[in-house]
Amino acid sequence: MKKGKKYIESAKLIDKTKLYDTEEALKLVVDTSKAKFDETVEIHVRLGVDSRHADQQVRGAIVLPHGTGKSVRVLAFAKGDKVKEAQEAGAEFVGGEELVAKIQRENWFDFDVVVACPDMMGLVGRLGKVLGPKGLMPNPKAGTVSMNIGQAVKEIKAGKIEYRLDKTNIIHCPIGKVSFGPEKLTENFNTLMAAIVKAKPAAAKGQYLKSVVVASTMGPGVKVNNGKLM
Repeated sequence: MKKGKKYIESAKLIDKTKLYDTEEALKLVVDTSKAKFDETVEIHVRLGVDSRHADQQVRGAIVLPHGTGKSVRVLAFAKGDKVKEAQEAGAEFVGGEELVAKIQRENWFDFDVVVACPDMMGLVGRLGKVLGPKGLMPNPKAGTVSMNIGQAVKEIKAGKIEYRLDKTNIIHCPIGKVSFGPEKLTENFNTLMAAIVKAKPAAAKGQYLKSVVVASTMGPGVKVNNGKLM
């Protein structure tokens, strides 16, 4: 892939052989962000686990202190009193059977996160084949299946993110926007990394944090000194 002029200029400011302390790394990410829009800052964490084994899965959710800077559209599956609870917490779409039908018939996906009450999971299960591949299937581990649906919606709106391994044993997560500045990004980074470290499976052997890289949407990656994170 051909890199643009701005990217090449930014990359010159980063020492590819160096492992940077967290705040210094995030300052570099902010300083090398050259796009005309407010870029998202992402973290990429390679773990020394094998995601093919059930006992080595790393997955969870955490509320970032400063949110992600992104407005999130929430779809809530609820019935009875829980409908009003989800609406009052700020869910954009709340319902049951009719929403399942809309997704199935119209291939409708105008939402970013799906939450559900446990008594709605039988219904939501029908959407497993379409929600699963998109990473939208509600899951108790991620806090998206809950009887306390109002609280679940509020946390997502406040900047709750889910972290999970991909097939290459890497976690990719947003930790905010360039406009947050290094200090707020560092606080979000530290909160997420503490959760990932805490989630280390008992079955994981050897080095757990293999590499940690931070980057903005269009900018070059900066390696973080992972030795200081455990």
